[in-house]
Amino acid sequence: MYTHFKDFEKDLRAQGFDEVVEVSWPPLTIVEAHQHAHAARALVVKGEMWLTVGTHTRHLTRGFEFQLAANEPHSERYGAEGATYWVARRTEPWTERS
Repeated sequence: MYTHFKDFEKDLRAQGFDEVVEVSWPPLTIVEAHQHAHAARALVVKGEMWLTVGTHTRHLTRGFEFQLAANEPHSERYGAEGATYWVARRTEPWTERS
C-alpha cells in the first residue's frame, strides 16, 4: 500500500493515468448512480465508503483500492466520518458503439 500521495501519483502516472488527485467527501454523503468518461483507480486513505456497481456493493475502508472502467455506472455512500481517497483518472478514447 502507498503511504504517501506523491508515491501513488508517480506510480499511477507511470501507468498512463492523466490526472491524480485527492478527493474528500463529507460525512453521510450519498452520491446517486452516475458515471464518468474516465477510468479510475483509487485508494481509500481515511474514513469509509460503500461503492455499488451493478448489484454488488463493497464496503471500503482505509487501505482498500477500487477501480472503475470509463462509463461504468456506480453509486457511492460515505460513512459517519466521511472519506478521503486518492484517485488516478485516465481519459479513455471515445468510440462509437453500435
